[in-house]
Amino acid sequence: MTGTVAPVMAKAVPGPLKALGPVIQLAFFPTDFDAAMKYWIETVGVGPFYVFNDVKLGEMKYKGAPTDAVFTMAIGYWGDIQIELIKTDSTEPSLYYGEYAVRDRLHHICVFVDDIKVVRAACAEAGAEVIVEGKVGEDGEVIYVDPGQGPGYVIEYLQPMAGSEGLFQMMKDAARDWDGSDPVRVLQ
Repeated sequence: MTGTVAPVMAKAVPGPLKALGPVIQLAFFPTDFDAAMKYWIETVGVGPFYVFNDVKLGEMKYKGAPTDAVFTMAIGYWGDIQIELIKTDSTEPSLYYGEYAVRDRLHHICVFVDDIKVVRAACAEAGAEVIVEGKVGEDGEVIYVDPGQGPGYVIEYLQPMAGSEGLFQMMKDAARDWDGSDPVRVLQ
């Protein structure tokens, strides 16, 4: 048998980002939002999807500058993993307009965290650049970071606002027992 074998690393030092929490979401930015939702529902069986229209983060910044970007997101559960589909509703600077607007493949992953300050410190230690930051509701915060591989490798760290646990659990419960009825449910 011939061929090349990947070099074996004697021992690697794990980076600090994995320790911040498990991945809870896979997010996609499809060219055709409705067709993507239909695919996830009818082919994969993920659903129901909950749609949030006109989403705007409080005090949102893109690469340090204020922005008024607005987007739509749809969330459905596949077991314990959220599948998020995103549609931009503006041309303001954001992850969904410009260099980070990769389409029709994995756009970013999301990790829920308890303390965004701890996350910022770990990201700074790892050399991850904060691309987007903002407030979520009264007491939630979010940052999207580029750990160094550019578009498609973004990690979202979300410190959910109070009360989000119940909303996400309702979505997860609905997905577990879903019979295919009412596949798209608008919440906002």
